[in-house]
Amino acid sequence: MSHFDPGTDFKSALDSSPEANTEDEKTEEEVPRPNNYLWLTIISCFCPAYPINIVALVFSIMSLNSYNDGDVEGSKRLGRNAKWVAIASIIIGLLIIAITCVVHFTKQ
Repeated sequence: MSHFDPGTDFKSALDSSPEANTEDEKTEEEVPRPNNYLWLTIISCFCPAYPINIVALVFSIMSLNSYNDGDVEGSKRLGRNAKWVAIASIIIGLLIIAITCVVHFTKQ
């Protein structure tokens, strides 16, 4: 026979295996992932308001990382910040494009 005593140490090692923990994870309530508006911030990066675009992208990535760390409220807050900064960036970029076109085409 084996020189190992099949006791609690062997059983506790099996309990910590990934297959044993799936039942515990299923019983936890899954919180839906809040919007991080990554698609909007990527679109805003095509507008010529570069410092503001990058801030929106950073907020969006921070929102995703915050959710992955388990901070759902922080993720929602950072997602809202990313959305509003991206919208501001798009508006400022469109204004820059419009002003540039007006100045360029009104020159004689």
